[in-house]
Amino acid sequence: MTIENALFWMNCIKCDTVFKENEIRYVCDCGGLLDIKYDYDRLNIDIEQMKRRPLKVWRYRELMPLKKESKIVSLNEGGTTLYCCENLAKILGLKHLFVKNEGENPTGSFKDRGMTLGISKALELDKKVVACASTGNTSASLAAYSANARIRCIVLVPSAKIALGKLAQALIFGAKVLAVKGNFDDAMHIVEELASRGMIYLLNSINPYRLEGQRTLGFEIVDQMGVSPDRIVIPVGNAGNVSAVWKAMKEYETLGVIKSLPKMCGIQAAGAAPIVKMYETGAEELVPIANPETIATAIRIGNPVSWPKAIKAMRESGGTALAVTDQEIVEAQKLLARAEGIFVEPASASSIAGLKKLVERGEIDSDEYIVCITTGTGLKDPDTPIKSCKDEIIQVSINIEEITEKILGEKHEEKPQITVSL
Repeated sequence: MTIENALFWMNCIKCDTVFKENEIRYVCDCGGLLDIKYDYDRLNIDIEQMKRRPLKVWRYRELMPLKKESKIVSLNEGGTTLYCCENLAKILGLKHLFVKNEGENPTGSFKDRGMTLGISKALELDKKVVACASTGNTSASLAAYSANARIRCIVLVPSAKIALGKLAQALIFGAKVLAVKGNFDDAMHIVEELASRGMIYLLNSINPYRLEGQRTLGFEIVDQMGVSPDRIVIPVGNAGNVSAVWKAMKEYETLGVIKSLPKMCGIQAAGAAPIVKMYETGAEELVPIANPETIATAIRIGNPVSWPKAIKAMRESGGTALAVTDQEIVEAQKLLARAEGIFVEPASASSIAGLKKLVERGEIDSDEYIVCITTGTGLKDPDTPIKSCKDEIIQVSINIEEITEKILGEKHEEKPQITVSL
């Protein structure tokens, strides 16, 4: 269904009801999630012209659901590095492995892609107060973009279950931070109720406009590689990103940019893996996890709101959903850092842990072109690597011989100095 003379509109993925683009909605009356649809024939898209612009989120402005460019709020997000990881590829027995490091975004995570559009749309809709529930990254991003836009920001975080690096960002950017005595899902229920009362404009991934910004991640991967990869491995928390990237790939296929589509592989932490269980059992409805637990705080979510979009993306693409343990995540974090010099937070490392497990299971061909998404910088959560590496710190006295011995691994005898006279 379409809306006559509209460039874009909202569409329910469950019952196909359509809504005007300026209607304040997060879900359909039937409970279904909303997606943004476009009239590509009327958008006047020139792919070659896009590619001549800098590799940033707003390179793709013709594919963004915003009417007034004057409302754009940008911190120069996007254009993150796509690393060709030859060292890690050799370790895993692969030939073509790439890591798209989203920790290079302004606030250190992929969330900035969605927030630049989310806040811009809020301004276009004349919204004065924005809010989110967050495990950390969303709150940091929303707070930064709200500060730039000069609008009020409220974030609800689970008390005592947020990495301090992320909490520090939300606070320093001036957001009103409310620590909920519960988990992320409890905070999400509260912020949804606030939105239903019209008190705030909600900018979690249930907001369809935010995901439209996040899909630029998929556009960039293709533009950087020149082709579509065979497989994209991505962490899954609230489950918006995997569906956003999949949508981008399908759009690029529709526009004739690529001829094949990647398999989307979603990775969850074993203690917070309701989508994995759903995928493995073939279920049609998600069974939430009441008390999710994992060191990967960014994906410690038991009831992801975007699960219908995520499960569809993985099934439709022929991909998979996989759970990895906290130990596997910690090992993957070290592996990526020590093989490639890329430091990512634990949730980001889940994509590397998932890839490693898929290789060990024999589910990946060594010739595949694979992209792992790392969603946030390791500086977001320094406590985890400090704890996992603390036994590697060697205590020494103020003694050069002892220090030399520790460096060389053996006792060092001082060599006599040789004086050369001319």
